[in-house]
Amino acid sequence: MSRVIRVAAAQMGGNQSTDSRQSILGRMIGLLEKAAQQGATLVVFPELAFTTFFPRMLLDGSVLAEYFEAHIPSDTTERLFKRARELGVGFYVGYAEQTPEGQRFNTSILVAPTGEIIGKYRKIHLPGSVEPRPNSRFQQLEKRYFEYGDTGFPVFQGPQAWEDARIGMLICNDRRWPEAWRCLALQGMELLCVGYNSAAYDPNGGNSESPELRTFHALLAVQGNAYMNACWAVAVAKAGVEDGAALIGGSCIVDPNGVIVAQASTLEDEVLVADCDLDMCLQGRTKMFNFDLHRRPQWYRRIVDQIGIELPKAE
Repeated sequence: MSRVIRVAAAQMGGNQSTDSRQSILGRMIGLLEKAAQQGATLVVFPELAFTTFFPRMLLDGSVLAEYFEAHIPSDTTERLFKRARELGVGFYVGYAEQTPEGQRFNTSILVAPTGEIIGKYRKIHLPGSVEPRPNSRFQQLEKRYFEYGDTGFPVFQGPQAWEDARIGMLICNDRRWPEAWRCLALQGMELLCVGYNSAAYDPNGGNSESPELRTFHALLAVQGNAYMNACWAVAVAKAGVEDGAALIGGSCIVDPNGVIVAQASTLEDEVLVADCDLDMCLQGRTKMFNFDLHRRPQWYRRIVDQIGIELPKAE
C-alpha cells in the first residue's frame, strides 16, 4: 500500500519593510487556507517568511532587533499556528530566531497538524560577508546578522497524518551543498523541505548571473540532489520585488527521480499541491543509490577534512 502525503508549496511574493507583520501573516494564512482546501496536510513556506529579507540592508540596534523572534509562536505569529490547528494542517516556516542567550540564527521549524513543533533547524551554509561591500546598493550580510547553525542536519519523524514520513529541513543556500542532502539521506530522509529568498541578481557583486541563470541553478540543485538521494523535495521561494530588490521564484515540488511534478508560474503568492508517494523513494534506494551496497566512505575523507581547494603536488 502506497504512503501518500499531499504537500503544498506556499510561494510568497515580496514582503516590504513597510508591511506590517499582521498583513504578512494574513497573506500566509490565506495561502494556508487555500492549501487546506486542496487537501494538503503539510504546507511549506519560504525562508524568513515573516519579514523582508533584511540581510540585504545594513542595520543595527533596535531596528535590527525588530526582525527577530525571541519566542515561537510569538504573540504575533500565534495567528498562523492557531489557524493551522483549526484546519488540521502542519507547516514548515523560516524565521529569524533570537535565543534567550542572545544568539541569532536563520532558523526553520516543522510544525505538526496538532500545532506541536516537532523539529528545528538552523542554517549552516551562510552566504555573503560580515562587512558591507562599499558602493553596493544591496548587501548580503547573513554572516553579520546570524551565527552558523549548530543543529547539524537532523531528520524528524512525522506524525501518522503525514504517513510517518522522515523529514529533513534545509534553508536557502544549504540546498546548493550536496553534503547536506547526503547527511540527511543517510538517516533515511524521504521528504526535504527548503525555503529560500534567492536574489535575481548576483548578491555578491558583479553582473554575470541573470535571473534566468539563477533560477536554472535553483532548480538544478533541487532536482539533482532529490535524484541522488532518492527523496521528495519541496523548495519554496519568497519571490518578486522586495524593497526594490528582485527575488527569483521557481518554487517546485520534485519527486525522487528528480522530476518536477509542480512548479510556480508567477512571482507572486501562489500555492502548488502534489501527492507525494513516499514509497517512490525505494526505487533509488534499492538500486542506483543503495548506500549499503555501493558507498565507499573510506575514500571520502577529503570531503570532511578539507575546506578549501588543495592542488595536486607537481611531480
